[in-house]
Amino acid sequence: MKIFQFVLPTFLLAAFFLSCQVKDSPNKVRPFQLDEITIAKIQQGYKDGTYSVRQITQLYMDRIEEIDKNGPMINSIIMVNPDALQIADSLDQELAAGKNRGPLHGIPVILKDNIDTHDKMPTTAGSRILKDSYPLQDSWVAQKLREAGAVILAKANLSEWANYRGSFSSSGWSGVGGQTNNPYVLDRNPCGSSAGSAVAVSANLCAVAVGTETWGSIMCPSNANGIVGIKPTVGLWGRSGIVPISDTQDTAGPMARTVSDAAILLGAVIGVDPGDKKTLAGKGNSHSDYTQFLKQDGLQGKRIGYLKTEEGTRHKVDRLMHRAVRFLKSQGAEIIELEKLVEGTPWTNSREVLAFEFKDGLKKYFARLGEDAPVTDLEGAIAATLADSLEMLYFNLGRMENAQAKGSLDSREYKKARRDMLIAYRDDGIDQAMDDHHLDAIIAPTGGPAWKTDMINGDNFVLSTSVNAALSGYPNINVPMGFIGEVPVGISFFGKAWSEPVLLEIAFAYEQGTQHRQAPKFLSTD
Repeated sequence: MKIFQFVLPTFLLAAFFLSCQVKDSPNKVRPFQLDEITIAKIQQGYKDGTYSVRQITQLYMDRIEEIDKNGPMINSIIMVNPDALQIADSLDQELAAGKNRGPLHGIPVILKDNIDTHDKMPTTAGSRILKDSYPLQDSWVAQKLREAGAVILAKANLSEWANYRGSFSSSGWSGVGGQTNNPYVLDRNPCGSSAGSAVAVSANLCAVAVGTETWGSIMCPSNANGIVGIKPTVGLWGRSGIVPISDTQDTAGPMARTVSDAAILLGAVIGVDPGDKKTLAGKGNSHSDYTQFLKQDGLQGKRIGYLKTEEGTRHKVDRLMHRAVRFLKSQGAEIIELEKLVEGTPWTNSREVLAFEFKDGLKKYFARLGEDAPVTDLEGAIAATLADSLEMLYFNLGRMENAQAKGSLDSREYKKARRDMLIAYRDDGIDQAMDDHHLDAIIAPTGGPAWKTDMINGDNFVLSTSVNAALSGYPNINVPMGFIGEVPVGISFFGKAWSEPVLLEIAFAYEQGTQHRQAPKFLSTD
């Protein structure tokens, strides 16, 4: 009897683990001729006649049709641009006439669907109340990409309102687009809020994409989907025409499969945006070509702080991080261990900042839409959402309702929270640590492995370090660091304001020496 009692639980336990193992997706994804292709290779194809812009655009459109809504249903795209092939044809004509606008000429780019485009695609922020909202003008990002010759291929799904909606939610879900899935293991979460942008890049639905970040929304999905993500210094990229959360923390940024491609995209959108005063500070601090900082020996002689605040949270992440540190040392970098950057919990100030600024910024955004705006303020957005049964199927409006209860930006409460947050994360945080230790950059694991998507309990974050760069408004770069099981995790490189050049040197050298990026396999689990 005792033997039976011992053997039976062991057998059942083994059966349970076997039943949860990842396996090949029943929807086999065929090899794709543009898999892992870089911007440089596409440009070479245009030069030698291997490809036309129309051919590249059509191939990506076919890929979206095959595996986004069909096949494994990664569900990363809200809408494909109806004019994409017409735009591609015009760019082919320019090439035939000897006109090349630069490295993004003819490169298909996908935009997160909180970034305005003045075309046949609405900008929804994932919300059904904006499903028929057609902006009156391009965002700064879209304008600069068109000037650079990019093909705006599609709009990507996102966590609704860039995840500033409920007190809990599932990242990558929106009322318009549904749930985006992680292409590595399909029942795992893609993280957000730039879920669709990250998944589209990782699954090779485009060359590069644009995401937005307020508090980890480029870093976390880049980590979970095995890609490179850059969160620029706030003010490097103009933000007019982006559905806002926070004037203090918001920025758009590149998402790509390589540091080189991300650097190319980074340089295309810089400049002074007349609609964004923050970009005035970028004058003299920006570069139109960030590829000049991509150096194979970019780690030589660098002093890098290793932030250990998350060490011990996930031992498998620790193991990969320790391997990364050993590599950095082997390439000539000196590593200085940092136990912490801030005292206490000053991140709570960001809750107040975001709530005040969301209410104010959303009213200004709706005014930009003109007379056809579906609502005029946050109060109207809340009422319209509550009246929509599909919108209210899963998640509440906790964050939106909290923001609606706030006063104006003249409030003493708001001003104090913003001041205290910036002092903690800038002056007394990143700036002080880097000055005290004479650092070129700080590193940390970006996050943990992707969790299973759960529409009942919402997200299951267990590890994140994006708070430091996000709340300071400083730059951050995620690069793939390895795998835990079948899902990727990344390493973050962050530093002071406008330090993108040195961060790119370090990130590029790390990427080139490790090559951890692997294309997803679209696996499923029982």
